[in-house]
Amino acid sequence: MHSPNHLNASVDMHGAAYVLPFEQLRMTDVDKVGGKNASLGEMISQLNEAGVRVPTGFATTSLAFRDFLAHNDLVQKIAERLTRLNVEDVRALSEAGSEIRQWIATAPLQPRLEAEIRTHYEALARAGGSFAVRSSATAEDLPDASFAGQQESYLNVEGIEDVLEKIRLVFASLYNDRAISYRVHKGFAHADVALSAGVQRMVRADCGAAGVMFTLDTESGFDDVILITSSYGLGETIVQGAVNPDEFYVFKPTLRADKAAIIRRNLGSKLIKMEFAAPGEAGRVKTLAVPTELRNRYSLSDEDVTALARIALLIEVHYGRPMDIEWGKDGQDGQLYILQARPETVKSQQKSQTEYRYALKGSAQIIARGRAIGQKIGTGRVRVVTDVANMESVQPGDVLVADMTDPNWEPVMKRAAAIVTNRGGRTCHAAIIARELGVPAVVGCGDATQTLKNGMLVTVSCAQGDEGHIYDGLLETEVTQIQRGAMPELPIKLMMNVGNPQLAFAFCQLPNAGVGLARLEFIINNNIGIHPKAVLDYPHVSPDLKKAVESAARGHASPRAFYVDKLTEGIATIGAAFYPKPVIVRLSDFKSNEYKKLMGGARYEPDEENPMLGFRGASRYLAAEFSQAFAMECQALKYARNEMGLTNIEIMVPFVRTLEQAKEVVALLEKYGLKRGEEGLRLIMMCEVPSNAILAAAFLQYFDGFSIGSNDLTQLTLGLDRDSGLALLAADFDERDPAVKFLLERAIAACHAQGKYIGICGQGPSDHPDFAAWLMAQGIGSISLNPDSVLQTWRTLAAQLPNSTTYQETATVQ
Repeated sequence: MHSPNHLNASVDMHGAAYVLPFEQLRMTDVDKVGGKNASLGEMISQLNEAGVRVPTGFATTSLAFRDFLAHNDLVQKIAERLTRLNVEDVRALSEAGSEIRQWIATAPLQPRLEAEIRTHYEALARAGGSFAVRSSATAEDLPDASFAGQQESYLNVEGIEDVLEKIRLVFASLYNDRAISYRVHKGFAHADVALSAGVQRMVRADCGAAGVMFTLDTESGFDDVILITSSYGLGETIVQGAVNPDEFYVFKPTLRADKAAIIRRNLGSKLIKMEFAAPGEAGRVKTLAVPTELRNRYSLSDEDVTALARIALLIEVHYGRPMDIEWGKDGQDGQLYILQARPETVKSQQKSQTEYRYALKGSAQIIARGRAIGQKIGTGRVRVVTDVANMESVQPGDVLVADMTDPNWEPVMKRAAAIVTNRGGRTCHAAIIARELGVPAVVGCGDATQTLKNGMLVTVSCAQGDEGHIYDGLLETEVTQIQRGAMPELPIKLMMNVGNPQLAFAFCQLPNAGVGLARLEFIINNNIGIHPKAVLDYPHVSPDLKKAVESAARGHASPRAFYVDKLTEGIATIGAAFYPKPVIVRLSDFKSNEYKKLMGGARYEPDEENPMLGFRGASRYLAAEFSQAFAMECQALKYARNEMGLTNIEIMVPFVRTLEQAKEVVALLEKYGLKRGEEGLRLIMMCEVPSNAILAAAFLQYFDGFSIGSNDLTQLTLGLDRDSGLALLAADFDERDPAVKFLLERAIAACHAQGKYIGICGQGPSDHPDFAAWLMAQGIGSISLNPDSVLQTWRTLAAQLPNSTTYQETATVQ
């Protein structure tokens, strides 16, 4: 980080300047050129040698702006126009803003300012090319205020006369409706905020790609990842929310260790791109449709994603805080450039000890889906707005539905219970504003304005992971208030059961000792959705299945690569979220009836009377007809551990019926590159068949410990089918039965005798706190719980300990 004393000389030298080159600017010049332009100068002077490329340019100063207003007798005129303005009155706000902007846009620049601009432009234009003219407010991008998108930007500007005109328009945009409203709500006096215009050489991203990076997860605030969004052409389409971009998540610790660090990718639709207009065409830029072939590919290579993430790390370290960064890839020279960098102002500012978690208490038909912004749930009556001129129709508590929104909509966005759009991604301005307002939003739905009708009652949920859902009707919502604080120590470790990787970044922020059960079935079912043998048999499958496989595998080298990639990403996301704590990944434990529900599954799965006791677990892995499908699971696990450096990932083998199966499955894992003990790999066996507990000592010769699956162990010990719908049988299903406890005691004792891991990951401890207490008394090493029961169980187990009430949780139903 820079030292303020080091910068005083440059500050004193240009205190009275009207125009300054970026190279002379540092972060101490925010009062002169605003946060955006000061940051560009900071990066050019301080990070260029580290490999951060920033296009050069110059900035007009706040002094130039204030003298411009005074030169045209606008200071008092503007102040009087804004006096007594009610910014909640959208029509009055629009009229005042429009009038002030007209005054500024038609006023001449003072001669000295115009002369200085011409001099600096002449020096910059010698190298050719075109320029962007952007705004930088002097109160903008402070750590506790985000003015993102409130003023105008103009792209592909050529010639001094055009530059002078765009500078006046940028000056005028300080009084955009959204900017006036935002200053009032944030308590900034209008006269205290000045405008600096930045003139920056343009990167030829119009024939390359561009996007936005955040150095934390924008929804959960998890700060060990970098989120990168990308689309073809100029980045304005992403910033404006006009496209659904590609998304990449990069894990910082393994990036620093030079490992493969991209833990997740989402392919965006990227329907349009913005390019420079050709000479003679109307306007300076134009919007074109993206060819289908390019839509079906990622707009960035893994090498570029990794290079961008390294740049983001450098910038974050330099500024010492989470950052919001715009970037462009020049399609002519192939280089990556940083166009802006400002502080992230939402998640990094949420320091409260109180946290709220939202959960639906019911279900209904999903009528639209898109990218979730935030983690809240909103309900209300649909209000479809097709034109910004009609946004006044949005009433408090409505669900605002639009093709896309931009910061101009901010005055009514704060009225909405939720926001739904056809277009947009997680890093567009509308998403940033929704987060700042605390309003749940689902963006990029594609057809929300067609499927959602005015007056419909809907529930908008952003509490279920990356994908946001709009449900028909008003669903009951539970809001849990969590009061953070130090947790009392326990003689055992409390871990979590995690299925959905998309929730891992939020779950890992609860107190925990890692993941005792990560379920591959959820990843296969939700992120892949296709039977593994259909992927392996491609293209020799039915035409309908072939089409479905091709659609799912877009952006990947082959259907098989798609299957392995998505498994790897799901595993890696959970592994990264809890890193370096252990994450025990259970190999797939679908039963045949569950596999049959996957696309193409009916073609490959047998009809079984009782799948619970059938073709599952180790028996399936060892079967010749499933060997290649199992090999894909092993390939994903091996890549996550060895290439991505997530050596906290451990492997759990379910439903091992016999000692011979134990021996063979360990040998098979070794054959596929997952050798027990290599690179610290632990193999855990699920103790869920009575034979496992009866012969516990013998089974343990092949494994590093047991994780008790209390659900299956109970049903097999008591002879009950837990999938049976009979209430009479359900009453007898109880993990606390003496027979079940007898087997549990035997398994725990065997692990203690051999000094091996012993935990439990079944539903029992979550449902029965007294059962959890009994397990603790037996000396179990860890209990893995559903995330929603971790805090309650922790409190129950710690009740006899001093200072055990420092972490509180209350729930209300809405």
